[in-house]
Amino acid sequence: MDHRATARVPSESATSKSIDQAERYSAHNYHPLPVVLERGQGVWVYDVEGNRYLDMLSSYSALNQGHCHPRIVSALKDQADRLTLSSRAFYHDRFGEFCERLCALAGQEMCLLMNSGAEAVETAIKTARMWGVRARGLGRDRAQIIVCENNFHGRTTTIVGFSSEPQYREDFGPYAPGAFPMIPYGDAGALERAITPDTVAFLVEPIQGEAGILVPPAGFLRQAAEICRRRGILLILDEIQTGFGRTGKMFCCEHDGVHPDLLVVGKALSGGTLPVSAVLGSRQTLGLYRPGDHGSTFGGSPLACAVGMAAIDVLVDERLPERAAELGRLFSEKLEALRSPHVDHVRGRGLLIGVYIKDTSGPARPFCEALREQGILAKETHGQVIRFAPPLVITREEIDWAVERIARVLR
Repeated sequence: MDHRATARVPSESATSKSIDQAERYSAHNYHPLPVVLERGQGVWVYDVEGNRYLDMLSSYSALNQGHCHPRIVSALKDQADRLTLSSRAFYHDRFGEFCERLCALAGQEMCLLMNSGAEAVETAIKTARMWGVRARGLGRDRAQIIVCENNFHGRTTTIVGFSSEPQYREDFGPYAPGAFPMIPYGDAGALERAITPDTVAFLVEPIQGEAGILVPPAGFLRQAAEICRRRGILLILDEIQTGFGRTGKMFCCEHDGVHPDLLVVGKALSGGTLPVSAVLGSRQTLGLYRPGDHGSTFGGSPLACAVGMAAIDVLVDERLPERAAELGRLFSEKLEALRSPHVDHVRGRGLLIGVYIKDTSGPARPFCEALREQGILAKETHGQVIRFAPPLVITREEIDWAVERIARVLR
């Protein structure tokens, strides 16, 4: 394989036209790098000019299996020729099988299928509140769910209402006061103190991705799980970004031997082909739902179930969690060995890696722009952090290729 950098100067005819159209007709709720992609395979993507780039973002971990994995694409095409949507008003032949396999993978008893990650988080919130009323006997409209500072669980009005990031919240209120008490991330003592008779759950990310790849102190997740059990509240883990092999285990909570009451998943559950998400839990939680309590037109569609099963097969058969553990250590070690004058430290787990740029070197964005010129697509997060999260199918050779070019930018 030719691994030479191939980035060229974008032309007016293709790149500029596409960007101008997007800027004119699309709301400006993103700030993309100036590259227009048209196809991808594995870890590589190609723009409309024919330039090739190594994808270090993986669509925020939705592409753990790589771009256009042939087994997943084949499942999508085969199912699209048979039945794409039936609605949950009827059963279909892929639904029960997918639910069973997903539950077996996660070690849970039941699941509730949705589409986007934000929908799954909203479903977990509704589930915890319902559990508080129907299982614990809590009065209606009293349930509190503890969250962490710097959390990112989605963009709905409920979710941004408990964000600590001002831009995510401002101008979108009003919000329900007191519904989501907030504690410092990684502080088990603060969790214990925040629990009240109205607390029904603790919602937390095992690693905070959008906050800058923040890894909590060792033992925090185990402590949190013990506190939740002892105090009789639910532990809800948002593994939308960290799940399905990204951190070197199938689910990040496995590093700590923690089994959540509710597990929220999405992104790589479809291998990057269409939105598929789910909440998994026990019959004591998800078994409380009655017909009409919750639903989704497209959630659990035949198409979603077919690609979901193929995505799981790829993760397991190609041992992608194990691959992420091995290559993640290698990648982190190589990044640390660069000893860049611009880098404060490298952090993360598996192939979810954050390179923290020193404040004195300016923000991370210009470094990401320079990486694009070297044929690498990465994205800044939380101002000072470059996120390196390639598809888990990346090879040692491709990591070496990337590190050589990262060194040119960081040194």
